[in-house]
Amino acid sequence: VPATLDEIFRLVQAGCEMVRLAVLDKQAAEALAEIKAASPIPIVADIHFDYRLALIALQSGVDKLRLNPGNIGSPERVRAVVTEAKARGVPIRIGVNAGSLEKDLIEKYGHPTPEAMVESGMRHLEILDDLNFDQVIISLKAPEVGLTVDAYRLFSRQSDVPLHLGVTESGTVWSGSIRSSVGLGILLSEVIGDTIRVSLSGPAEEEVKVAREILRAT
Repeated sequence: VPATLDEIFRLVQAGCEMVRLAVLDKQAAEALAEIKAASPIPIVADIHFDYRLALIALQSGVDKLRLNPGNIGSPERVRAVVTEAKARGVPIRIGVNAGSLEKDLIEKYGHPTPEAMVESGMRHLEILDDLNFDQVIISLKAPEVGLTVDAYRLFSRQSDVPLHLGVTESGTVWSGSIRSSVGLGILLSEVIGDTIRVSLSGPAEEEVKVAREILRAT
């Protein structure tokens, strides 16, 4: 907890407006309440597969979940998470990643394509829509700039659900800054996107500095 909070405070000083924390196990989930209580900015809990971690995160007071409802099991588990999120007014970000698309979509399209990514996103959105949950935002990230841009463009033509922009696994501070600047710059210039994250394999503060320069430039 102290190390995480120290990093959050450094991010705030760099201009960060929200922070996403990976919640890998029960210990991490249970630490969220203490982190949330001391954090000066909103906390997004990043959950993969285990719906119980999502429930603990919500009960800990997080401001947002990053969760793919199609990946956490039975409809009952999805309903439990959505019910808790709705009761607390917590939005959910659906995170589509080109590197982890559903097997049937890879078989259908042959490889990750903008169409495959958008179809994956629409599936997850439909699950939430069936439960009358509309406090959602979605990301469609890929390591390739062109694929990322085309996926966001395609989705924005089909839906007005808010978009979280990012080029995933974009690389080192030097190369990743360039690739993120090109991808996010194109999309922002086309008035696509609501929140952004620059992903770099370096100190997290560098992500914020690059993101703010992209915003200034666009």
